Amino acid sequence: MSEKSFKPLAGVRVLEFGQIVTAPFCALLLADFGADVVKVENPEGGDGMRQWPPLMQKEEGGERFSGNFASLNRSKRSLVADLKDERQVARLRELCSSADIVLENFRPGVMERLGLGYETLRQRNPRLVYCSLTGYGQTGPYAKKGAFDVTVQAISGVMSVTGEEDGPPVKCGVPVADFTAGLYAAYSSLAAYEQARRTGEGTHVDCSMLGCVLGISALQVSEYFGTGQPPRRLGSAHPRNAPYQGFEGRDKPFAIAAGNDKLWGEVCAAVGMPELKDDPRFVTQSLRARNQHELAALLQPHFSRRDATDWLAEFDRRGVPCAPVNSFADILADRHVAEMNLMRDIELPNGVRTPTFVYPVKLKGYAFEAGVRPPRLGEHTEEVYAQWLS
Repeated sequence: MSEKSFKPLAGVRVLEFGQIVTAPFCALLLADFGADVVKVENPEGGDGMRQWPPLMQKEEGGERFSGNFASLNRSKRSLVADLKDERQVARLRELCSSADIVLENFRPGVMERLGLGYETLRQRNPRLVYCSLTGYGQTGPYAKKGAFDVTVQAISGVMSVTGEEDGPPVKCGVPVADFTAGLYAAYSSLAAYEQARRTGEGTHVDCSMLGCVLGISALQVSEYFGTGQPPRRLGSAHPRNAPYQGFEGRDKPFAIAAGNDKLWGEVCAAVGMPELKDDPRFVTQSLRARNQHELAALLQPHFSRRDATDWLAEFDRRGVPCAPVNSFADILADRHVAEMNLMRDIELPNGVRTPTFVYPVKLKGYAFEAGVRPPRLGEHTEEVYAQWLS
């Protein structure tokens, strides 16, 4: 049986006033489910990510197109509008009257000054779901403070628990604040859309990066509430489990997660030290976590004697969760990722073909597509006005 294309949001109209990551990623998630997403861009250059490398071209001297932009803006249409031109803004207000969801990631107050704020738009479209993605939310002392992923990781506490114990705090290598806010915004906007569909009443979704990052920090926050002590940096280790971290094999690093007594016994057997299982320092999970420095110091010399591949095979045989510490080049070439069938080729506006990821969650009987290529700047301006205002 062939899989069907999965587009439960077909017919849902989304207007994205988005730059860089948070709103564009939220809109991409909706586009992946079939929503008609129209991206509103400044005619002078558009979304700043259009200039981010890698800038890909089909031949020397040909048109260049950003691979970063393509990864977050496929399956969308682009409309250009000068937000300083009242006539063009008035036209956009008409378009908002036909929208189901508006996404924006300007600082608080900007859309209101432009005449595109929620209270203005809801007068003409009471069922509108209006989602604002900002660093710190619409109210409070930090509301109008600028925010980027790294500053939100810093202020939220995430950087305080990231990095080696004796080193400086570092940011996560993936922009977790940007993408987490985009995920929360998509989830919240769809819940609000369903309510609006039932009742005819939309709402204003106030989605802050800070709030979302604190939301996914539930374990660290509850640890602080329970102990009165802020969690600390542990590198790849875990505050309540050991051995649960990265180690160095003879050739490269790998990680293991022996999260219970049975798995700990398998680690002891694997390194040829069954007596460690009954060592008073390590007989319980909490003791292993408390004494994890001593534990790691005992294990690491053994791990250094064999290649990571050998240790991974040994731990897989024993049922101990383990993994190599991969680069993105490693994992993207992995046969398991190929079997997951998450990558598709997509053609950019300049003719370059490049792989992209489709929506990563599977639903039985349905297939997600790469969708249409990302748009050239302003490619669909008049087309969208003609369709949405007809």
